[in-house]
Amino acid sequence: MKIRDPDLTRSALNREHLAAGLPPVETLVAEEERHPHLVWAVWAAGIILLVLTTYLVSNFIAINGTATGAVLYGVLSSNDFWTAVGVGFLAQMIDGALGMAYGISATTFLLGTGATPAVASASVHIAEVFTTGLSGISHVKLGNVKRDLFVRLLLPGILGAVGGVVLITQVDGALMKPVISAYLLLMGLYILWRAYHKRQAQKGKPRHVAKLALFGGFVDAAGGGGWGPVVTSTLVGSGHDPRTTIGSVNFAEFFLTLATAGAFSMLITASPWTTVAGLVVGGLFAAPFAALLCRHIPARVLMTTVGVVITLISAYNLIKALG
Repeated sequence: MKIRDPDLTRSALNREHLAAGLPPVETLVAEEERHPHLVWAVWAAGIILLVLTTYLVSNFIAINGTATGAVLYGVLSSNDFWTAVGVGFLAQMIDGALGMAYGISATTFLLGTGATPAVASASVHIAEVFTTGLSGISHVKLGNVKRDLFVRLLLPGILGAVGGVVLITQVDGALMKPVISAYLLLMGLYILWRAYHKRQAQKGKPRHVAKLALFGGFVDAAGGGGWGPVVTSTLVGSGHDPRTTIGSVNFAEFFLTLATAGAFSMLITASPWTTVAGLVVGGLFAAPFAALLCRHIPARVLMTTVGVVITLISAYNLIKALG
């Protein structure tokens, strides 16, 4: 298992943590083996991704038969595909490094192409199964995941997501956007304040994680994105280490997204699969690099970037919803 010890030296990074009211940097002093919960979760994610990829590829070949090559060439020649690749790459770089904004970015793109809110949310979550899986595994391998936080987020997040799927397939999820956007705007401003005002660091385990995960999962499925903005911004805003918070939230998102995509697949049949494929390809290329950025970007820079992204997106969504 990992044995961690707080680094109490006056290093530049520790001085930055102290100024931002964050706990001391943790130093890895021994590592015999990874915690069983994370080992099992990584293996489960890897096997699920392999099975899904095999199924989708074989199904694609079975449906198209001898025309498979021509259909594939048509997809690769499509402007929609390469535009989606670019959107997927940028969205995953932001999401993997900051723990948020993939769903919001990709859903906005799909809505702009004419997709309905339910179809847009379903398509994004199908794409996210692959991108969050690779991103989460990368975060674990780089030591960005805190096992107890990951476990506490997992089940409530899944339950909230399934509830959100049921709602958005029955009611227009846009009705909730003003309230959610206002909450996120306040959280973004609070994180920016925390980044530059010294405050006593949060000690012990984060409180109300289950309630937060339940709400975050619900918002994510109903609004086409929001798990990272709600959960990451709240935890970072309460004074917890941005790196391990982002990594833990990102890895939990894979299992939440898997449940969401499964529920959507039972309730919605339409999906712009060419665009979904582009989002997946772009996201897969970005995922490992984004996790590496999260590991090396200083805490105050992470907090500032998270705060700015959340504030701008939330302000835009709030103005659009009320306009």
